[in-house]
Amino acid sequence: MKKRGNGISLVLHPTGNKGAGDPSQAAIQLKPDGTFTLIIGSVDLGQGSTTILQQFAADELDVPIDSISVNNAAGNIAPVCTGSFASRVTLIAPHAVRIAAEDLKKQVCLWAAEQFEVDVANVVFAENKVSVKDDSEKVMSMAEVGEGVLGSANYIIGTGAWFAAPFTDHDPETGKMESVAAISFGACVVEVEVDTETGVVDIHKAIQVWEVGKAVNPMMCKMQIHGGLSIGLGYTFMENAMPYYPGIDHSPGSLADYQIPTFADYPEDTTCALAEVPHPVGLKGAKGFSEGSSSAPISAIITAIHDATGVWILEIPITPEVVLRALEGKEKAG
Repeated sequence: MKKRGNGISLVLHPTGNKGAGDPSQAAIQLKPDGTFTLIIGSVDLGQGSTTILQQFAADELDVPIDSISVNNAAGNIAPVCTGSFASRVTLIAPHAVRIAAEDLKKQVCLWAAEQFEVDVANVVFAENKVSVKDDSEKVMSMAEVGEGVLGSANYIIGTGAWFAAPFTDHDPETGKMESVAAISFGACVVEVEVDTETGVVDIHKAIQVWEVGKAVNPMMCKMQIHGGLSIGLGYTFMENAMPYYPGIDHSPGSLADYQIPTFADYPEDTTCALAEVPHPVGLKGAKGFSEGSSSAPISAIITAIHDATGVWILEIPITPEVVLRALEGKEKAG
């Protein structure tokens, strides 16, 4: 017999290190052709941090986004970044980018003031050019600035570093500690169908809604949620967290042997949505959230199975064997 049920989970996810001590650095170099290179230490693992930081740099410099290239290929020479973990990059690194952009603009304005023979307070850096207030004839494009800087043997690179506060350890008596991390909140609703004869669980619908601070790139936020669902399905149905269980002969020999969800395992109906509540710590109100979208589906699926069958599953992965044992235990209990 196939039975359907609905389940919901409400989750929260911290973004950034608890206890502070979580710095990031950035550098932005003006190139001779008037374009810019953003140099960062944040590693893009596929989550899109390179694009996000490029967006912030373009916004802070008031230049087209395609005039900025991003380099984070060499960790031994790149600016320092604590790491791409704890959903921290979108919360922390943009501050370093902003400070680097301000430093670069200051240097460009100082150089331009000399060329225009005016006080630096009268130089405006905006709309991909520098100009003098109330003098439409005194203006240079970024390409002209880049070429001029090169011709004068100058080198303009803005640098920036930011962290909210020094690290503070927890109180050994109370366990309390300072926290500068932001919290993101999410909800996941699923509809499942349980085959009580085979123990197979199929997901027919999944809905996730996440409060993300400010969605700097809404499409990427939604793709993160879809990716989180995939990881959550793996946790729930396929991946055994106990190494070499039930024996080493059963362990995967390589990633080629490792079972992960594919689009064939996705629900027929998958929906996600974003809620924006700008966070005071994040630049423009932005913060991270994405890792939380992988943990939300698990408890939603478990509650949906309970809704369908009346049994609580207390272990993962939820294989057909696990479901059948739970159903059998319910029957024996009367």
